[in-house]
Amino acid sequence: MAISCTDDIQDTNREAVAASTAPVLLTPKGDFNIVLSKATEKEVATTIVWDDAAYAGTATVVNYSIEIAKAGTKFASPTVVTTTTNRFKSITVAELNSALVNGGFVEKEENLVDIRVKSSVGATGSVAQFSNFYTIKATPYHVPLASSHWLVGAATPGGWSWENDNETEFPLVVGTTNVYQVSIVLINNESFRVFLGNDFTSGGNWGSSRNYPFYADAGYTIAAELVNANDGDKNFKYLGPTGLRVLKIDGAAKTITLN
Repeated sequence: MAISCTDDIQDTNREAVAASTAPVLLTPKGDFNIVLSKATEKEVATTIVWDDAAYAGTATVVNYSIEIAKAGTKFASPTVVTTTTNRFKSITVAELNSALVNGGFVEKEENLVDIRVKSSVGATGSVAQFSNFYTIKATPYHVPLASSHWLVGAATPGGWSWENDNETEFPLVVGTTNVYQVSIVLINNESFRVFLGNDFTSGGNWGSSRNYPFYADAGYTIAAELVNANDGDKNFKYLGPTGLRVLKIDGAAKTITLN
């Protein structure tokens, strides 16, 4: 009986890839603190630099993943910021912000963030090695929905201003195409207007808006606490008590309600 030894010879000659030296994270370190901003989203937030990982055995490409996690969680549920085969990686403000938001970090608040580098080989990311980690501080910004409208005016918390995110996002209700709702503190005897767009600059986007007559002329039933301000722009005027209200504009039912 003839027996082939080809597979045995191949197995003998093949070197397995094994972990040797884990990557060493160099920067950013624990003194890193950044406040992220939509206005600077295309700029570089930081450059992550590390010493290479080493693997024993057959030469192979080493893949690196930048991971973040909530401080003190021991990377139980890490979020991958980006990947590379280099030993450094610059990440933009938008990339870091997206990773923070997706990782469950609190928007517009300073967060303690653990950051590390993971190395691996092969398409399946096998033979993982993990670097040391540092705890940095980062404040992510809110990422609005593309479909959102916006409330600006003296009746709103931010007044007549688009600076420093003073405008109030008026989001589309999930699962609908023409219903907007928001919880907002409205100020008695002051006015506001609905704006359809936002260019996220301090100058805002005053060009496309809807005032009280727009809805009244379209046949909307409007809450009694909202009237025509009869000012230059015929804004909404809020007559109710100052406090937290739920404003809803239902384009299907043609109603504007306050609860």
